[in-house]
Amino acid sequence: MKRFKPFLAIALLAASIAAQAHTGGIHSAGAKAVTPAFDIVHTKITTEGNLAVFHVAVSGKAGASRPGKTGKLAGSKIFSYVWPTTIDPYVAGFDKGTGILAFAVTAHPDFDDTPLYDENGDGDLGNDGDLWHSHWVVLQPDDACGKGALKIVDIPAGAKPRLPKTWPGLPILIDSPAYSPVFKGDTLEVRVPFDDIGVVDAAGFDGVTAALRVNESVHNPLVCVADVFKVASGKLTLPGKVEKKAAQ
Repeated sequence: MKRFKPFLAIALLAASIAAQAHTGGIHSAGAKAVTPAFDIVHTKITTEGNLAVFHVAVSGKAGASRPGKTGKLAGSKIFSYVWPTTIDPYVAGFDKGTGILAFAVTAHPDFDDTPLYDENGDGDLGNDGDLWHSHWVVLQPDDACGKGALKIVDIPAGAKPRLPKTWPGLPILIDSPAYSPVFKGDTLEVRVPFDDIGVVDAAGFDGVTAALRVNESVHNPLVCVADVFKVASGKLTLPGKVEKKAAQ
């Protein structure tokens, strides 16, 4: 029996670490059947020094499902893991009060919206959309996307809103800052630096998995939230509280 004790200790330690990884944040109750890669069981935001760590755990393998290639922009799909927040969009480089600021990790094989970065390292900056990558987006409701549905806020022709330095040139309020998503088993994490981490510590948040759709007319609204797979809180109430940790 003694020889099994080290293995038991290791198993208990692993279970303890796993339990700690899922503490705090929002624990999601079971709901309708959801593809395991997008079936949120836990989501949280923690801060460590000037870094915010966006975390989600799902019931399957995170990142395992991506949309199929259609060969055209119009009507194409975007799969996403999203953290809507109460942070003002101004913090991410947009105008104040323009909508819900959300951090998102997305994949979409029909177009590339990170023109400053070569994620797959092949020397072509314009063919990486199928790889998971990060964005800031500003969301607002628009019934043109469906009753009560959200869209990424459009930039009207001729308008000159405040935009982040890494704005990808699309006519919507989006940023492509190249913060690297890290997938590990059932979890996804992204570490994001902030000049003022206090705005994150004071924020509320939620977790969402969803499919977005590029409008068939490629016009206002350009990108709609077309199919919500799961909302961590059940309803998009942004009840999550950020957990502050000591810097490592």
